[in-house]
Amino acid sequence: MNRRQRTARSAGLAILSLIGCALSAAQGGGFERVFPQSKAEVESVLKAMQPSMAGRLPVLDGFAMSSDQPLERYQRGYYQATPQVAATPAGGSWVRINTKITAWYSDSEASHSGYKLLQSNGRLEADILDRLAEQLALRAGPTRNPPDSPPQAKPAEAVEPNVEPKVEPKAEATTQSPATKFPSPGTFSSTLTKGLSSAELSKAPIEKTSADSSKSALQAEADELQEILKNQAHPKNLVAVKKSGTPVVASPSLTAKPLFLASMHDEFELLDFNADWVHVKVSGLSRGWIWRNSLEMPEGIPDTATHTAPAAAPAADLFRVTREEAAPFPGDWQPLRGKSVKIISVQKVDDNEKGGGPQDKLEYAKYLLGKNYAELLQKPQELAGIVLIFDSADGGMIAATAATLQQWKSGTLSDSALWHNCFFDPPETFSSSPASGTQ
Repeated sequence: MNRRQRTARSAGLAILSLIGCALSAAQGGGFERVFPQSKAEVESVLKAMQPSMAGRLPVLDGFAMSSDQPLERYQRGYYQATPQVAATPAGGSWVRINTKITAWYSDSEASHSGYKLLQSNGRLEADILDRLAEQLALRAGPTRNPPDSPPQAKPAEAVEPNVEPKVEPKAEATTQSPATKFPSPGTFSSTLTKGLSSAELSKAPIEKTSADSSKSALQAEADELQEILKNQAHPKNLVAVKKSGTPVVASPSLTAKPLFLASMHDEFELLDFNADWVHVKVSGLSRGWIWRNSLEMPEGIPDTATHTAPAAAPAADLFRVTREEAAPFPGDWQPLRGKSVKIISVQKVDDNEKGGGPQDKLEYAKYLLGKNYAELLQKPQELAGIVLIFDSADGGMIAATAATLQQWKSGTLSDSALWHNCFFDPPETFSSSPASGTQ
């Protein structure tokens, strides 16, 4: 076998290898594919697709493979896809998509939490390759005439019978005689009129009017489509998240497990709402609940429920602290079980005073947690959290770990996310509207 034969054989093997890779990728959901377009054309399309090749993942399930920890413990997923393009011997292109997925891992031990790299399951890569194929097909445009069909002859210029040739004025004739008259708009010259029948002359203005009417109709249709697109692009039933880290939970309860944490300006379709909670559509058949105070409601609906009853006294005027002490956690919550905490006992100032319901308790609890957080920073080895006990017939207990309070004070957790990371006993004492019902 001479050198030329060996070169040809190597090229053939390379082509077969690339075709095999493409077939296996198409059948097994792989991350690479072969396209007939040139490398330059593929790179041009990929450059235009670049903005959509990175972004936030609302959920990790369905996009990432589970690692040593369940995906439910990961939040704030983000993906970054990088294309790799190479020319094939046949003049086409080989494309491979590499994707990195990162997410925040939450652990009961704050020191073990942090961003980690997850492995993609191939769904993102397959979607990018499919969109690349669609864009390349759109760029190809309409099909050309088959090679066997004869080329179409260029139509010759029509020659009107009995039309006198048009004589161009000489260059030196720069002025016109006062008696000279030009044809008015919408009429024909006398020489051209001789070559046109009366039917054609009467038809010309009609065709012009018809064209104008068609143009007006098309413009009206285009304006109508623009209005439809505008309404579709800005639906009027969307709610927007006010702050990053807002939890979307499976049920309208402060103790419900978060499905994921939404980012600032995330928008969801509103399905239902009550005084405290908003039921939203996440995607497809997926649904969730978000604390109403954490959302910007659609126009005409207040962000917080309005009450016709007279305004009650501020929460700080309804309650008072009766006792503070450091003692073992008095409950059976795993994050604080057997640990020393700061216990604050609270009573209502006046039992006859209106107010003091679930919302007032939460507001006063938020005030006390923020006020006593500084003491936890000074005694990290002694105190593992704060416990608030409302001493009354309809009272209850709220407990928060030092790690949760640190995230809340640093702005990582929103107010609603704070409550979903706290312990409530009993939970119904701090929930004013456990059931849904549109107002």
